[in-house]
Amino acid sequence: MSATRNRTPESSDVLSTRSLSEISEVETVRLSVDLVSASRKNLGLLRTVSESPWLHERATILEAIRRYDELWMPLISDLMEGSSPPMVLPPLDVEWVWFCHTLNPVSYRKYCEKRFSKLIGKPAIFYKENEEYSLMRCEELWMKRYPNESFENEVDITSSNLQDLHVAQDHEDLLNEVEKQRHVYSKFSWPYMSEIVYLIAARQRYKGFLYVLQRFADDCSSRLLPSLDILLMWVTHQSYPTVYAEDLKEMEGDMGKIVGLWETVRSKEVEETKKLWERAFDQPYVKAGGAIEFGGVASIVKPPVYWEVSDTDVNTKYKSLLPRFLLEVCVFVRLNSRMKPVQQERQHNFLRLQIVRCHRELKIDKPISSFSSDTWKKVTHLYCEFGTKGLMLEVRKHGGGCFKTSKLEDSKTFLWNDLLRAPSLTLETHLDDKQARAVASITPPAQAPYLLKCVPDKVTDDSGAMVSDVILRMNNYKPQEGRWLSRTVLDHAGRECFVVRMRSIQTNLSFSCCFKLLG
Repeated sequence: MSATRNRTPESSDVLSTRSLSEISEVETVRLSVDLVSASRKNLGLLRTVSESPWLHERATILEAIRRYDELWMPLISDLMEGSSPPMVLPPLDVEWVWFCHTLNPVSYRKYCEKRFSKLIGKPAIFYKENEEYSLMRCEELWMKRYPNESFENEVDITSSNLQDLHVAQDHEDLLNEVEKQRHVYSKFSWPYMSEIVYLIAARQRYKGFLYVLQRFADDCSSRLLPSLDILLMWVTHQSYPTVYAEDLKEMEGDMGKIVGLWETVRSKEVEETKKLWERAFDQPYVKAGGAIEFGGVASIVKPPVYWEVSDTDVNTKYKSLLPRFLLEVCVFVRLNSRMKPVQQERQHNFLRLQIVRCHRELKIDKPISSFSSDTWKKVTHLYCEFGTKGLMLEVRKHGGGCFKTSKLEDSKTFLWNDLLRAPSLTLETHLDDKQARAVASITPPAQAPYLLKCVPDKVTDDSGAMVSDVILRMNNYKPQEGRWLSRTVLDHAGRECFVVRMRSIQTNLSFSCCFKLLG
């Protein structure tokens, strides 16, 4: 079953996620590149560039632009056979300029047609071994064709000359594009974004976004705003110019109705996008890991929690600590339009959200009357540990009398494992005898920094024995030497990790610390 334009919330009991996940390539754009693998490749490139300050120096950028324009593009143009790009990769600085240039498809196409009378494509090289081979092959071809040009960017970043100024004037647009994209990784630096299940869900939503644009472009009074996951797929699609042009040749005129990467967002564009998405799929547009960002050129996404990105499992260094995994979760609710808002008994009902395991004190209550049948309303946006298992939604009714009690009317549970197996990492359920619907979405769990807590422990002597009358009596009242204050460090699961022992040296404030690893 595919999405239908005039579908209403009450027209079917089939879960709305089916309409999105079952869009056929006949109904929408056929994607000719593996966007999942390509996105992981681009995320690696963006992270490398972000962690390479030398690439952001003006002298380095100018030299990279010169090498890109005078050396690399003529080389790959001559190597192209038809529309198939050769399996070679340029050095990092040139690859970065090339990536930035492709994010402006109109400018890139004009540049290629003016210089080479054809559109220059990018090879689909996604695996590490193939990347290394392609880079080595490129270096051989480079040195053969340009024996006097270094394969690596060896510009002196402290120097400045007239040639640099000349390059900047000839390629001012490209220079501005590269400098504008220097913070692009800040948008996609979340640890879960490189997870396969997240990227598969993002690709499906990107296809859904193109479907909405293709179907409702003529009805749009404003531009459409891609959410963060869709934006990642769009940027990746653009970075393969020949594929992007071929896939979207029938939609070329409509692509200008999408808000660009660093363009300022208007509230009207947000509301229009949400409205059309709900109209097409009867599903909330925003989801966990797919937020909408309001901002312009200087906007940088700042995670609300410190969440470092690592290529390796950091727990291999600290085997005594229990790994900690975080995920983002969003819950939306929409009333069935058949529900009568004047129904008095429903005015006393409220929705309670709780976590399945741990944190029993967490109770988020929302009155049912605050929700609408016209659109999806967000109940909560949380960051949870994977060990909490899931969340519960309870429909409760306020009790009478002087005691603040409530009666359970209905209860539904979303388990993390079920959501991870669901299409687009999203599940829907009915509440209170189908009077309302709830949609929950999550991101894949990603390893997060350790959460440690220090609690007081026993006082010990120099030998580690507890200072007490019992120990003193066992040692025939031989005085205990030394007095150490101990603290036990627990991880997020309450498991002991290590003990810290401290004592002052005479009256000095300096401390001697002894760490005793456990386990």
